[in-house]
Amino acid sequence: MVSSILPLTLADVAVYRRGKRLLGPVNLTLQPEGLTMIIGPNGSGKTTLLRVMHGVERLSKGVTTWSVPEAEARHRQSYVFQTPIMLRRTVADNLKYPLKLSGAPRAQIEDQVEKWTNRIGLADRISLQATRLSGGEKQKLALARALIRKPDVLFLDEPCANLDGASTREIETILHDALRGKTKIIMTTHDLGQARRLASDAIFMLHGVVHETGAADPFFKAPRTAELQAFFRGDIII
Repeated sequence: MVSSILPLTLADVAVYRRGKRLLGPVNLTLQPEGLTMIIGPNGSGKTTLLRVMHGVERLSKGVTTWSVPEAEARHRQSYVFQTPIMLRRTVADNLKYPLKLSGAPRAQIEDQVEKWTNRIGLADRISLQATRLSGGEKQKLALARALIRKPDVLFLDEPCANLDGASTREIETILHDALRGKTKIIMTTHDLGQARRLASDAIFMLHGVVHETGAADPFFKAPRTAELQAFFRGDIII
């Protein structure tokens, strides 16, 4: 059995740009199971932390360490942006692309494309150019494209930020299925209701640092710090 690429450890990680500290220092270890939710005010460093974990943000200090070599870890994770990026190809071609990159046989590719287009409700739009889809459809397609290779870790940056309730419910159903399939999810959101629904553990970012973290139940029901209590009340935190 192939071992997980997790845990992921961040040791004294910091990011500076033009002399300004965007993140850190961060010392954190993420375990293989569940959905880790990252919350915090605008500008608190949520997306920067997510990008650091995924390896696409240059570090000014510190190191990130997976349980496998970094090159292997990169091939076993996926990232979905807040605004989904569509290839200027059909729905089917968008789903085929990551499988072709991995060298999957043609029969497997066709089987997975059929499975996922049915799963996300786009079977009748399989030949449509993906850029013509609605916002919710694009997000579902981006999520399916990220999950089709069964990554160990899925990074999500505000995946439901611009979606209506029905589309959000569909996205959350897909995420629950992914968790049952043993994909670790690390996700940012501004929606505290969604955070409470999905999180198994959570991280509260403030001023570029991890201000509070813990298992979901005590984190949301009994926050330890005054800042997280204020955030849950909807107060402005300066």
